[in-house]
Amino acid sequence: MKLAVVGAGSTYTPELVDGLVRMRDLLPVDELALVDVDGRRLQILTGMTRRMLERGGHPAKIVPTLRLEEGVEGAAAVLIQLRVGGQAARIVDESLPLRCGCIGQETTGFGGLAKALRTVPVVLDIAERVRRLAPETWIVDFTNPVGIVTKALLDEGHRAVGLCSAAMVFQRHFAKVLDVAPDEVELDHVGLNHLTWEIGVRSGGRDVLHELTHDHADRVAPASGLKPDLVRRLGVVPSYYLHYFWDHDDLVEHARTHESRAEEVHAIEAELLQIYEDEAVDQKPELLGRRGGAFYSEAAVELLASLLGRSAQHRHVVNLRNRGTLPFLADDAVVEVPAHVTPGSVEPIAMPELAAGYRGLVAHVSAYEELALDAALRGGRERVFRALLAHPLVGQTRQAEQLTDLLLEANARYLPWAT
Repeated sequence: MKLAVVGAGSTYTPELVDGLVRMRDLLPVDELALVDVDGRRLQILTGMTRRMLERGGHPAKIVPTLRLEEGVEGAAAVLIQLRVGGQAARIVDESLPLRCGCIGQETTGFGGLAKALRTVPVVLDIAERVRRLAPETWIVDFTNPVGIVTKALLDEGHRAVGLCSAAMVFQRHFAKVLDVAPDEVELDHVGLNHLTWEIGVRSGGRDVLHELTHDHADRVAPASGLKPDLVRRLGVVPSYYLHYFWDHDDLVEHARTHESRAEEVHAIEAELLQIYEDEAVDQKPELLGRRGGAFYSEAAVELLASLLGRSAQHRHVVNLRNRGTLPFLADDAVVEVPAHVTPGSVEPIAMPELAAGYRGLVAHVSAYEELALDAALRGGRERVFRALLAHPLVGQTRQAEQLTDLLLEANARYLPWAT
């Protein structure tokens, strides 16, 4: 089986490779194509990947290439994990909106829109080239903003599914809190990418949500970025990204006087690349855990195994068409929920209803995502403005006008229509 990784120069790649080594019986990859446009990073990560495979006794052949077609030809699946503009663009995304009193974040609000505008056309170009060579190949998108990128792929008829590791992070965390095996924990994870709630949690068939949000709130709450008392009051576990909405003004003030997450990650990535260059290093370093994306490897390998008919496990949390799962959203919206995954299909599983207050926010952000995708596909200042105006974290004309100009000026090199 051949697996192609597009954006293999990412510092995430050793996380994925670690999973391929540990879970080789589940996903027996015999050829791993590493594709990237950055020759230096590709060389570094190829060396690191080779050493990790050798250490683990994994027999896969490594094919590093700058040519997408070479990498994806004959692949059973293509995993996309790229970042257009790199961490430098992310630093801009997170700093500019502070000028207008809005939060700066990688995938939410201004930053999410800027990333979508840069990313969607690139991913669609990759997907079209994949389709010409391998029309039956599954495309798994790990590239943010996952919900918007996945909708772009599905709207163009690609055989695609979006993946985020957030649900698996909660599953593993809850299992640790409850002192049970992770595979005993099942989540009702409902919402949009980076805007979800755990509205049901079962362990061994027993409902444990109340136990987690009350008896263990002090241990559960930090993973949501919220205070334990609020988690107890809500009785559900919100995604970490909810605190950007519910603690917005406090976070803006904090961001104005502290190093941004983008700056922190930029420094971590530079150090990781130095570590990866060391020929004595043959396993993922502890520092990678601070980069983010925990359990990415498990989520990716388990999903790929189901998509490719290698697993008896079929329930995975993914990004896919709504199809009535959240009845207050359009059927063609992309949601993040548990799905039944087989080689032939990815179908959403019916979920309990979200509470009214959460439904309103999800509908609001879903409408923004529709406008964001339209701006990414068709360009134009007015479309960018309308998307920003529609986002709950902007939502005012003065800020939307200012941020539109800042966004277009900062991203002119990535947006041919903006010049």
